[in-house]
Amino acid sequence: MGRHLDVGERIVRTEALHGGITAEMRRLTVGTRDGGTRDLVLRTFVDPLFVENAEELLNREADVLALLAGTAVPAPEPVAVDPTAAQCEYPSLLMTHLAGRTVLDDEGLEARVPLLARQLVAIHALRPAERPQAYEAWTTADAVVPPEGADAAAWAAATDVIRRPAPPCAGRFLHRDFHPGNVLFDVTPPSPAGPRITPANPRITGVVDWVQTSWGPADLDVAHCSTNLALLHGPAWGLRFAEAYEEAGGVLAATASERLYWRLLDGLAFATGLQWVTRPWREAGRAELTTRAAERRLDAYVTALLDTLG
Repeated sequence: MGRHLDVGERIVRTEALHGGITAEMRRLTVGTRDGGTRDLVLRTFVDPLFVENAEELLNREADVLALLAGTAVPAPEPVAVDPTAAQCEYPSLLMTHLAGRTVLDDEGLEARVPLLARQLVAIHALRPAERPQAYEAWTTADAVVPPEGADAAAWAAATDVIRRPAPPCAGRFLHRDFHPGNVLFDVTPPSPAGPRITPANPRITGVVDWVQTSWGPADLDVAHCSTNLALLHGPAWGLRFAEAYEEAGGVLAATASERLYWRLLDGLAFATGLQWVTRPWREAGRAELTTRAAERRLDAYVTALLDTLG
């Protein structure tokens, strides 16, 4: 690590950053020669399940972060990457630290959703000289397992929708894991009375976690953020995000059936992993978002999609 610091610098403090699912994240505070400090962030893959693919994922993220450094999309800058753990204990990526924090509370959501939508439109507008890899679907019709107590008829109908061939689409530069947990906001600090207050004039300061960057339909990124919003804040917000994206200038699939396909393809993929998705949300203060609560919201969201778009 020391070889990537300036002469006279040293790490004076480390802090675990919560919210990640696939990797451990740490903020490293570096003491500078003039007596000040600066922060870096270290992403480390320690779970054997992800270490196996760490080389591909970390190299991809480092390349994407280098590409984004020349754009208007706020993202960390890569400092160093050790994708095979040649120098570190585990495969790791060192990057710059961005100001701001994730905001997962219900309060202030109405102001944040249009900002999320505009940021995603800006990401989709990128046209890199070299396209990233093609997107991969995260579930198939045969792999869908409805949550306990879900509306069996609705889930059967939803599964039939994604059993069809994927609709033709115009490719876009996708973040592929765009959701509130990967967006940093500059908001009013918490009040002494408690951590949940309405942000005043929030603005996005960064978008993080680019390991899944792909090329595919804009609908897929919109669908993923929509599902996360539905689970965090209720099905109505999942439906609202697609509207906000179009209001921000984004273009979605031409027909309702095509839009439904992409949103269900993403939503149904959550059914078997909600215990992993909800854990960082509870760590961030949303204790009420148990796996069971998320299952109920996912069931309601899938049903609402079929009712609204079917």
